[in-house]
Amino acid sequence: MGAQRAEGSILRHNDEARSTYAYGMQSVDVIIPALDEEAALPSVLRDIPCPPVRRVVVADNGSTDRTAKRALENGAELVHEPERGYGAACLKALAHLAGDPPEIVVFLDGDYSDHPDEIEALIGPILAGDADLVIGSRSRGARERGALSPQQRVGNAIACSALRLVYGVRYSDLGPFRAIRWQTLQALGMVDRNFGWTVEMQIKAAKRGVRYREVPVSYRRRIGVSKVSGTVRGSLGAGAKILWLLGRYAWS
Repeated sequence: MGAQRAEGSILRHNDEARSTYAYGMQSVDVIIPALDEEAALPSVLRDIPCPPVRRVVVADNGSTDRTAKRALENGAELVHEPERGYGAACLKALAHLAGDPPEIVVFLDGDYSDHPDEIEALIGPILAGDADLVIGSRSRGARERGALSPQQRVGNAIACSALRLVYGVRYSDLGPFRAIRWQTLQALGMVDRNFGWTVEMQIKAAKRGVRYREVPVSYRRRIGVSKVSGTVRGSLGAGAKILWLLGRYAWS
């Protein structure tokens, strides 16, 4: 199914945004993979700063609620990816953007755990020419009590230690809130369609010597129940996939 767009979207090329780009601001698009985020998505979209954001694409990952309707009502472009998986949703949204790609793409969760109003700080190192990939570090930022589950903290620590040991890169988080230059992302050749999307990006960036930075970001309890860390099956699946990818790419 093709992309849908709300009429009169506040996130389309409005006069203020066009003026900003005319004065040299690099174009920034946001991708939000979303599965049953009807309650949270309006708050996420409301808090996205425009400018610098040019447009937002919500990748509906087979929702059974009104996620798609909320996306369109709140000014986002909408694509559908029925195959369940975080990576699958991201890849579908990237394919949509390819017709008019931005210079910077930001990935943001649809559960309102991230703070969209921190996008400007996130893309800062890229705009300054200091990095091509920026990870929003929840570990280094202000966190609401209970926002990161014990399994998330342990998984992050293990994965980041492995990245440092094998590739010499120093990350404190595999957080989903991240920004990357479009050309850099295309060069990475992302393929993971589920739990391994974030760590695949960081592994491939390390192997290619991509310039990276971490920026402390705020993190709060999500709205609703997590499809990954909120279930035993999801947590085990994500952990196993991350470790498998680390091993696979270390020996490739």
